Amino acid sequence: MRTVGLTLTAALLALAVAGAQTPASAPKPLGAAAGQKPTAKPAGIPRLADGRPDLQGNWTNATITMLERRPNLPLAITEEAARLDENNTARALEAREAPSNPDRGAPPVGGEVRNSPNAEPTNLELLWRAGGGLVGGYNSFWVDPGDRVLRIDGQARSSIIIDPPNGRVPAYTDEARARMAKAAAIRKTQGSEFDHPELRPLAERCITSFGNNAGPPMLPNYFYNNSYSIVQSKDSVIILTEMVHDARVVRMGGSHPPAGLRKWFGDSIGRWEGDTLVIETTNFHPNHGFRGAWENLKVTERLTRKDAKTLSYRFTVEDPTTFTAPFTGELVFNAMAPGEMVYEYACHEGNYGLEGVMSGARAQEREAAKKKQ
Repeated sequence: MRTVGLTLTAALLALAVAGAQTPASAPKPLGAAAGQKPTAKPAGIPRLADGRPDLQGNWTNATITMLERRPNLPLAITEEAARLDENNTARALEAREAPSNPDRGAPPVGGEVRNSPNAEPTNLELLWRAGGGLVGGYNSFWVDPGDRVLRIDGQARSSIIIDPPNGRVPAYTDEARARMAKAAAIRKTQGSEFDHPELRPLAERCITSFGNNAGPPMLPNYFYNNSYSIVQSKDSVIILTEMVHDARVVRMGGSHPPAGLRKWFGDSIGRWEGDTLVIETTNFHPNHGFRGAWENLKVTERLTRKDAKTLSYRFTVEDPTTFTAPFTGELVFNAMAPGEMVYEYACHEGNYGLEGVMSGARAQEREAAKKKQ
């Protein structure tokens, strides 16, 4: 879990970006020379001393809007539908906080499905059921998934994906399906996924974030810790993710290394297009791509400072060897409240879950061995 207080990681983050800039009250416009009329820039956008938009600060992309859209829904939904979803989510969270009955007796063997207070379970409830199974997972004290439908330019959205028009990740190619089947067959030869820690998911081993928080693309995980710190200089931008303290270093300019050099979160190169920071990422690690894509994966992100409290975030995922078409999504990063901090996610220090998983598997093996005697 995470510990209270300023993090050492966050403290060192500012040092990691040499020459990090501070906002200027009246920056000199880019390209302005003696006697040259300054280029007009949009008002109200915080800027650094070099005139570039100031993306720095603590941000969150928490939302209850899912990456993919449910069938037969339009991209834009009515405010009435959005408020209904938000109210149902609030009821689901309140129900999870309700005290249990101390006189109910022993819990059922194998667990039970938690009843929803709504006519139909919300998207978050379905996700939590999948995560906790019949024995349950975190109660609402431990989760902070967000409580608002995604709104962009005043329009309530039914999905993060905006293209293809159906709001779904495109189908896998035949090549990708064959590759995944081969990888699954290889995993079977390595033994059970509970045999040793190396076969457990990366997030469970405190290596990378749950879901795709760090990205790219940077997506909410619908559980907790959907927070980011951005530090920016002329030569680089660092994006620190609260979940499992992942940090992405975006180099401004340059070229990608040879294909054989792979990084956990890929190799990210940034450039400015007007007031938009464009980040192109390739060279993904084989164990950390996006939905089975990594070797030929390219993610292009666009971060735009809209105002003092909002960053617009758009991404496009391309891999013709994995997906039958590219796809694009859109999110909003909202500024965290003044004084609200991004905390240290002390994952290894409190990672009793991994120990429990391994211990449980060994206990099952001992019980099976006794039955054979």
